[in-house]
Amino acid sequence: MKRLPSPLRRHLAALRAVAVLTVLLGLIYPLVTTGLAQVLFPRQANGSVIRDVGSSLIGQSFTDADGRPVRKYFQSRPSAAGDGYDPTSTSASNLGPEDVVDIPPAGEGKGRPSLLTQVCARSKAAGELEGVSGARPYCTPDGVGAVLKVFPGRVVSVNQPCPATPFVAAYQGVRVECATPGEDYAPGRTVPVRGNAAPPVVPADAVTASGSGLDPHISPAYARLQAPRVARERGLPLDRVRGLIEEHTTGRILGFMGEPAVNVLELNLALDES
Repeated sequence: MKRLPSPLRRHLAALRAVAVLTVLLGLIYPLVTTGLAQVLFPRQANGSVIRDVGSSLIGQSFTDADGRPVRKYFQSRPSAAGDGYDPTSTSASNLGPEDVVDIPPAGEGKGRPSLLTQVCARSKAAGELEGVSGARPYCTPDGVGAVLKVFPGRVVSVNQPCPATPFVAAYQGVRVECATPGEDYAPGRTVPVRGNAAPPVVPADAVTASGSGLDPHISPAYARLQAPRVARERGLPLDRVRGLIEEHTTGRILGFMGEPAVNVLELNLALDES
Protein backbone atom coordinates (compact mmCIF):
# COMPACT_ATOMS: atom_id res chain seq x y z
CA MET A 1 0.00 0.00 0.00
CA LYS A 2 1.40 3.32 -0.98
CA ARG A 3 2.24 5.60 1.93
CA LEU A 4 0.86 9.12 2.08
CA PRO A 5 3.28 11.96 1.44
CA SER A 6 5.12 13.16 4.53
CA PRO A 7 3.52 16.66 4.64
CA LEU A 8 0.04 15.14 4.42
CA ARG A 9 0.83 12.65 7.21
CA ARG A 10 1.94 15.51 9.46
CA HIS A 11 -1.27 17.43 8.79
CA LEU A 12 -3.41 14.38 9.52
CA ALA A 13 -1.51 13.77 12.76
CA ALA A 14 -2.12 17.37 13.80
CA LEU A 15 -5.83 17.06 13.02
CA ARG A 16 -6.07 13.86 15.09
CA ALA A 17 -4.32 15.59 18.01
CA VAL A 18 -6.75 18.54 17.79
CA ALA A 19 -9.73 16.16 17.72
CA VAL A 20 -8.51 14.13 20.70
CA LEU A 21 -7.65 17.21 22.77
CA THR A 22 -10.96 18.88 21.89
CA VAL A 23 -12.90 15.87 23.16
CA LEU A 24 -10.67 15.39 26.19
CA LEU A 25 -10.26 19.01 27.32
CA GLY A 26 -13.28 20.64 25.71
CA LEU A 27 -15.91 18.04 26.63
CA ILE A 28 -14.83 15.33 29.07
CA TYR A 29 -12.80 17.54 31.46
CA PRO A 30 -15.46 20.30 31.81
CA LEU A 31 -18.21 17.71 32.30
CA VAL A 32 -16.24 15.86 34.99
CA THR A 33 -15.26 19.03 36.90
CA THR A 34 -18.79 20.46 36.63
CA GLY A 35 -20.29 17.19 37.84
CA LEU A 36 -17.90 16.96 40.80
CA ALA A 37 -18.57 20.60 41.70
CA GLN A 38 -22.34 20.01 41.66
CA VAL A 39 -21.92 16.96 43.91
CA LEU A 40 -19.33 18.33 46.34
CA PHE A 41 -19.97 22.12 46.33
CA PRO A 42 -23.38 22.73 44.73
CA ARG A 43 -24.04 26.10 46.39
CA GLN A 44 -20.64 27.59 45.50
CA ALA A 45 -20.71 26.10 41.99
CA ASN A 46 -24.02 27.81 41.28
CA GLY A 47 -22.76 31.23 42.42
CA SER A 48 -24.03 31.18 46.02
CA VAL A 49 -27.04 33.23 44.92
CA ILE A 50 -29.27 34.44 47.74
CA ARG A 51 -32.92 34.96 46.76
CA ASP A 52 -31.99 36.52 43.44
CA VAL A 53 -30.71 39.66 45.19
CA GLY A 54 -27.00 38.90 45.11
CA SER A 55 -24.25 36.41 45.84
CA SER A 56 -22.74 35.74 49.23
CA LEU A 57 -19.37 35.50 47.43
CA ILE A 58 -19.44 38.95 45.79
CA GLY A 59 -19.90 42.21 47.65
CA GLN A 60 -22.32 44.93 46.62
CA SER A 61 -23.12 48.51 47.53
CA PHE A 62 -26.07 49.46 49.71
CA THR A 63 -26.57 52.98 48.41
CA ASP A 64 -29.32 55.03 46.81
CA ALA A 65 -29.48 56.32 43.23
CA ASP A 66 -27.18 59.22 44.15
CA GLY A 67 -24.58 56.96 45.73
CA ARG A 68 -25.46 57.90 49.31
CA PRO A 69 -25.45 55.11 51.93
CA VAL A 70 -28.90 53.74 52.75
CA ARG A 71 -28.85 54.32 56.50
CA LYS A 72 -30.91 51.28 57.52
CA TYR A 73 -28.36 48.90 55.97
CA PHE A 74 -24.86 47.89 56.96
CA GLN A 75 -22.36 49.29 54.50
CA SER A 76 -19.77 47.21 52.64
CA ARG A 77 -16.09 48.03 52.43
CA PRO A 78 -14.92 50.20 49.51
CA SER A 79 -14.33 48.59 46.12
CA ALA A 80 -11.84 49.47 43.37
CA ALA A 81 -13.41 47.07 40.83
CA GLY A 82 -14.88 49.21 38.05
CA ASP A 83 -17.64 51.37 39.50
CA GLY A 84 -17.68 49.08 42.51
CA TYR A 85 -17.97 45.29 42.88
CA ASP A 86 -17.88 44.75 39.10
CA PRO A 87 -16.96 41.06 38.52
CA THR A 88 -15.84 41.90 34.97
CA SER A 89 -13.34 44.44 36.29
CA THR A 90 -12.05 42.83 39.47
CA SER A 91 -8.92 44.61 40.63
CA ALA A 92 -7.20 46.59 43.34
CA SER A 93 -6.28 50.25 43.01
CA ASN A 94 -2.57 49.35 42.73
CA LEU A 95 -1.76 52.36 44.93
CA GLY A 96 0.79 51.89 47.70
CA PRO A 97 1.65 53.56 51.01
CA GLU A 98 3.93 56.08 49.31
CA ASP A 99 1.05 57.44 47.21
CA VAL A 100 0.35 60.52 49.33
CA VAL A 101 0.24 63.45 46.87
CA ASP A 102 -2.95 64.10 44.91
CA ILE A 103 -2.76 64.51 41.14
CA PRO A 104 -4.77 67.64 40.26
CA PRO A 105 -6.81 67.94 37.05
CA ALA A 106 -4.79 69.12 34.04
CA GLY A 107 -6.69 70.82 31.22
CA GLU A 108 -9.70 68.64 30.44
CA GLY A 109 -8.12 65.60 32.07
CA LYS A 110 -9.32 64.27 35.40
CA GLY A 111 -7.15 64.38 38.48
CA ARG A 112 -6.72 61.53 40.94
CA PRO A 113 -6.74 61.64 44.72
CA SER A 114 -3.84 59.87 46.33
CA LEU A 115 -4.37 56.69 48.32
CA LEU A 116 -3.84 58.72 51.48
CA THR A 117 -6.53 61.24 50.53
CA GLN A 118 -8.93 58.42 49.60
CA VAL A 119 -8.40 56.90 53.05
CA CYS A 120 -8.86 60.27 54.76
CA ALA A 121 -12.03 61.10 52.81
CA ARG A 122 -13.55 57.68 53.49
CA SER A 123 -12.72 57.91 57.18
CA LYS A 124 -14.27 61.36 57.45
CA ALA A 125 -17.43 60.21 55.62
CA ALA A 126 -17.73 57.06 57.78
CA GLY A 127 -17.28 59.10 60.94
CA GLU A 128 -20.04 61.49 59.89
CA LEU A 129 -22.36 58.61 58.99
CA GLU A 130 -21.83 56.79 62.28
CA GLY A 131 -21.62 59.88 64.51
CA VAL A 132 -18.04 59.25 65.62
CA SER A 133 -14.68 60.85 64.97
CA GLY A 134 -13.31 60.10 61.53
CA ALA A 135 -9.90 61.56 62.38
CA ARG A 136 -6.79 59.61 61.41
CA PRO A 137 -3.05 60.26 61.56
CA TYR A 138 -1.73 61.99 58.42
CA CYS A 139 -5.22 63.32 57.58
CA THR A 140 -6.43 66.92 57.65
CA PRO A 141 -9.74 67.87 59.30
CA ASP A 142 -11.25 68.43 55.84
CA GLY A 143 -10.46 64.84 54.78
CA VAL A 144 -7.34 64.97 52.61
CA GLY A 145 -3.78 63.81 53.11
CA ALA A 146 -1.81 66.03 55.48
CA VAL A 147 1.22 66.41 53.22
CA LEU A 148 3.61 69.32 52.75
CA LYS A 149 5.93 70.11 49.89
CA VAL A 150 8.98 71.83 51.31
CA PHE A 151 11.21 74.18 49.29
CA PRO A 152 13.95 76.55 50.48
CA GLY A 153 12.03 79.32 52.22
CA ARG A 154 8.62 78.01 51.10
CA VAL A 155 6.16 75.34 52.29
CA VAL A 156 2.94 74.26 50.54
CA SER A 157 0.06 72.08 51.77
CA VAL A 158 0.03 70.28 48.46
CA ASN A 159 -3.32 68.48 48.84
CA GLN A 160 -5.25 71.60 49.83
CA PRO A 161 -5.81 73.77 46.74
CA CYS A 162 -6.47 77.46 47.31
CA PRO A 163 -8.51 79.05 48.77
CA ALA A 164 -8.39 76.28 51.42
CA THR A 165 -6.84 77.10 54.79
CA PRO A 166 -3.74 74.93 55.35
CA PHE A 167 -4.10 72.37 58.12
CA VAL A 168 -1.01 73.80 59.83
CA ALA A 169 -0.03 77.46 59.92
CA ALA A 170 3.75 77.06 59.85
CA TYR A 171 6.44 74.42 59.37
CA GLN A 172 9.88 74.96 60.90
CA GLY A 173 9.20 78.67 61.14
CA VAL A 174 7.98 79.05 57.54
CA ARG A 175 4.37 79.97 56.80
CA VAL A 176 2.44 77.20 55.04
CA GLU A 177 0.60 78.12 51.83
CA CYS A 178 -2.35 76.49 50.13
CA ALA A 179 -1.64 74.87 46.76
CA THR A 180 -2.07 77.00 43.64
CA PRO A 181 -3.94 74.95 40.98
CA GLY A 182 -1.74 74.18 37.98
CA GLU A 183 1.57 74.81 39.75
CA ASP A 184 4.16 72.01 39.68
CA TYR A 185 5.28 71.02 43.18
CA ALA A 186 7.12 67.83 42.18
CA PRO A 187 10.61 69.23 42.92
CA GLY A 188 9.74 69.88 46.58
CA ARG A 189 10.53 67.51 49.43
CA THR A 190 7.46 65.51 50.43
CA VAL A 191 6.72 65.64 54.17
CA PRO A 192 3.65 63.76 55.50
CA VAL A 193 2.55 65.18 58.86
CA ARG A 194 1.21 62.71 61.41
CA GLY A 195 -0.57 65.27 63.56
CA ASN A 196 -2.03 64.63 67.00
CA ALA A 197 -4.89 62.32 66.04
CA ALA A 198 -5.70 59.53 68.49
CA PRO A 199 -5.90 55.91 67.28
CA PRO A 200 -8.64 55.80 64.60
CA VAL A 201 -12.18 54.90 65.59
CA VAL A 202 -13.08 53.93 62.01
CA PRO A 203 -11.55 50.49 61.20
CA ALA A 204 -9.12 49.97 58.33
CA ASP A 205 -11.52 47.90 56.22
CA ALA A 206 -13.94 50.85 56.15
CA VAL A 207 -11.38 53.01 54.35
CA THR A 208 -9.44 50.58 52.14
CA ALA A 209 -10.55 48.38 49.23
CA SER A 210 -9.80 44.66 49.08
CA GLY A 211 -7.34 43.19 46.61
CA SER A 212 -10.11 41.74 44.44
CA GLY A 213 -12.55 44.63 44.84
CA LEU A 214 -15.26 41.98 45.35
CA ASP A 215 -14.92 41.20 49.07
CA PRO A 216 -18.42 40.51 50.50
CA HIS A 217 -17.24 40.75 54.12
CA ILE A 218 -16.42 43.42 56.67
CA SER A 219 -14.66 43.06 59.99
CA PRO A 220 -16.70 42.54 63.17
CA ALA A 221 -15.26 45.87 64.38
CA TYR A 222 -16.73 47.72 61.39
CA ALA A 223 -20.06 45.94 61.84
CA ARG A 224 -20.17 46.89 65.54
CA LEU A 225 -19.42 50.51 64.63
CA GLN A 226 -22.46 50.57 62.31
CA ALA A 227 -24.80 48.72 64.69
CA PRO A 228 -26.14 51.78 66.61
CA ARG A 229 -27.10 53.57 63.37
CA VAL A 230 -28.82 50.51 61.90
CA ALA A 231 -30.69 49.81 65.15
CA ARG A 232 -31.81 53.44 65.37
CA GLU A 233 -32.97 53.60 61.73
CA ARG A 234 -34.92 50.34 62.01
CA GLY A 235 -36.31 50.90 65.49
CA LEU A 236 -34.70 47.69 66.74
CA PRO A 237 -33.03 47.05 70.09
CA LEU A 238 -29.27 47.46 69.80
CA ASP A 239 -28.74 44.07 71.44
CA ARG A 240 -30.86 42.45 68.71
CA VAL A 241 -28.71 43.98 65.97
CA ARG A 242 -25.51 42.97 67.76
CA GLY A 243 -26.88 39.45 68.08
CA LEU A 244 -27.44 39.27 64.32
CA ILE A 245 -23.85 40.40 63.79
CA GLU A 246 -22.63 37.52 65.94
CA GLU A 247 -24.85 35.05 64.08
CA HIS A 248 -23.37 36.12 60.73
CA THR A 249 -19.73 36.26 61.83
CA THR A 250 -17.53 33.49 60.46
CA GLY A 251 -14.32 32.47 62.22
CA ARG A 252 -10.83 31.90 60.88
CA ILE A 253 -10.44 29.24 58.20
CA LEU A 254 -9.30 25.98 59.84
CA GLY A 255 -9.10 27.96 63.07
CA PHE A 256 -5.93 29.87 62.25
CA MET A 257 -6.03 31.39 58.74
CA GLY A 258 -7.41 34.85 58.13
CA GLU A 259 -9.59 36.90 60.46
CA PRO A 260 -13.23 36.69 61.60
CA ALA A 261 -15.56 38.35 59.08
CA VAL A 262 -19.19 39.38 58.65
CA ASN A 263 -21.05 38.75 55.38
CA VAL A 264 -22.81 42.06 54.68
CA LEU A 265 -25.49 40.79 52.28
CA GLU A 266 -26.53 37.93 54.57
CA LEU A 267 -26.62 40.28 57.56
CA ASN A 268 -28.77 42.87 55.75
CA LEU A 269 -31.20 40.19 54.56
CA ALA A 270 -31.49 38.89 58.13
CA LEU A 271 -32.28 42.44 59.25
CA ASP A 272 -35.04 42.73 56.65
CA GLU A 273 -36.61 39.62 58.17
CA SER A 274 -36.45 40.96 61.73
